[in-house]
Amino acid sequence: MTSRVIGARSVEGDIIGEDMARTSSLTDDVFAKLEAQIRSGGLAPGSRLPTQKEIALTENVSRTVVREAVARLSAQGLTVSRQGSGVFVADTAEYRAFQITRDELNELADVIKLLEMRLAVETEMAGLAAARRTTADIGGIQEALHHMNEQSGDPIAAAKADSAFHLAIARATQNDYYVRLVDFLGLRLVPPRNLYLRDQPDEAHQAYVAKVRGEHDAIVDAIVRMDPQRAREAARHHMQESLSRHSMLSASARVRDRSA
Repeated sequence: MTSRVIGARSVEGDIIGEDMARTSSLTDDVFAKLEAQIRSGGLAPGSRLPTQKEIALTENVSRTVVREAVARLSAQGLTVSRQGSGVFVADTAEYRAFQITRDELNELADVIKLLEMRLAVETEMAGLAAARRTTADIGGIQEALHHMNEQSGDPIAAAKADSAFHLAIARATQNDYYVRLVDFLGLRLVPPRNLYLRDQPDEAHQAYVAKVRGEHDAIVDAIVRMDPQRAREAARHHMQESLSRHSMLSASARVRDRSA
């Protein structure tokens, strides 16, 4: 008797889970269509969205799906609600905020794109840090570097410490925009080690850690000595090495795909 009840609950749970997944997928679809109309100008800034009932009929979905999709538009600043009048496209909807999501960085090609962007940002950031750093900045950078070395055996903890290291360098530029950019990117700054060293033995991980440590040491040394040119060169070398490693990995993956 008990087993039948448990089994019934299990089937009911599966059905509920499938319904939730279906609703989420439909919401994604409706949101994407409405967003595309706003971005393309089909729904111009200041124009009123169709009512939820009209959208539901047009898209052949429930009002719940439409309500969630419209709420998402509002959360992203694309629409505004006016009491008694409806939902309108925001005047600033054409300005899309810069975003890099975690999901994007699961793909090697997107990691390489981010590294290409960082090549320019990190190079100049290190140069400014070397020119403007204070004694307190040096303490923060060295502390972050020490913590990163301590966490080298744990890829996740090491990535967090690596992000803190770059944030400390950003602070040393005395430019809040660098700090805000690096803080926004957070862990996205650091390509996951397991992506590059997938299925590699411990020796490969240790060699990787040692190489990156040497690259970081060179950046810190130049900043300590207040040598902007050397700091730029060290930072650029560090980023180029990372870009080369991941580009080679991408090329190898393409070869394997063609062979398969």
